[in-house]
Amino acid sequence: MLEPVKFSAYHGGAREEGLLDFSASLNPYPPEWLDEMFKRAKEISNHYPYYKGLEEELAELVGEPLTVTAGITEALYLIGILALRGRKVIIPRHTYGEYERAARIFGAEVIKGPNEPEKLAELVERDSVVFFCNPNNPDGKFYRVRELRPLLDAVEEKEALLVLDEAFIDFVQKPESPEGENIVKLRTFTKSYGLPGIRVGYVTGFEKAFRSVRMPWGIGSTGVAFLESLIKDGFEHLRRTMPLIWREKERLEKALGVKSDANFFIKRVGNAGEFVRAMKKRGILVRSCESFGLPEYIRFSVRRPEENGILIEAFRELGERF
Repeated sequence: MLEPVKFSAYHGGAREEGLLDFSASLNPYPPEWLDEMFKRAKEISNHYPYYKGLEEELAELVGEPLTVTAGITEALYLIGILALRGRKVIIPRHTYGEYERAARIFGAEVIKGPNEPEKLAELVERDSVVFFCNPNNPDGKFYRVRELRPLLDAVEEKEALLVLDEAFIDFVQKPESPEGENIVKLRTFTKSYGLPGIRVGYVTGFEKAFRSVRMPWGIGSTGVAFLESLIKDGFEHLRRTMPLIWREKERLEKALGVKSDANFFIKRVGNAGEFVRAMKKRGILVRSCESFGLPEYIRFSVRRPEENGILIEAFRELGERF
């Protein structure tokens, strides 16, 4: 009676204890107010978590109207409800797999294209939906507004919808983000606060539409406590920790010959599966990019200085084999 959807997306993050995890691209410095936040979550867990007031405060802090969601993942499925059924969905190759999974769940026609704004713009049709990850996952490439312009113009001209996933934009030095009536922007705190277990993010654009279909109490009491702490913090945690990450990013770039605009890299190693297994023997977890359609590449993130040193040494030890 009920048939499974024949598409699945693989996600990073350790599923085994005791490994130094470079597979998930997270801020390695947790907020100083975590204990206080969890204490608050326990205090409010005995009643339904309403957060309309916090949503308004967050919008004021961010500087534009928004809809709080349980991370970007919930937002993608809300887009499915609102916009994907029966439409053509344009998705770049070698990007986050959940776009295609959501599109197929909601019966959309998926069209694959190059992960370049100018070339992707040629595929935009009237009333279509375009997914674009900026900076892109897995390669970390970030496009400035002037570089996005051909895609932005095509979306406006064809009255299409651009879903701009900015999950990693906090890690970009001097970021910028386009504006437009046909743009939905997705943001999350999962990455930049290093808390993937706390599902809190937000969507900008079409607030009434998104609020009409989101789950009630979707972020739970821990999410509410996180929002309270975040608003009180005023993004000070990001201002304090991002320079530490950028410094280590430059170190990894020089040591390993890689480049990225985000807090993670891809590197060609020949056979990704074999390389991942070799790293695991050294107690290190990196991400195979096979699920992105890049079987010769692995992805790894920026962690703390001493951990990055261990990674660099492991790469050097394996250099002759791969």
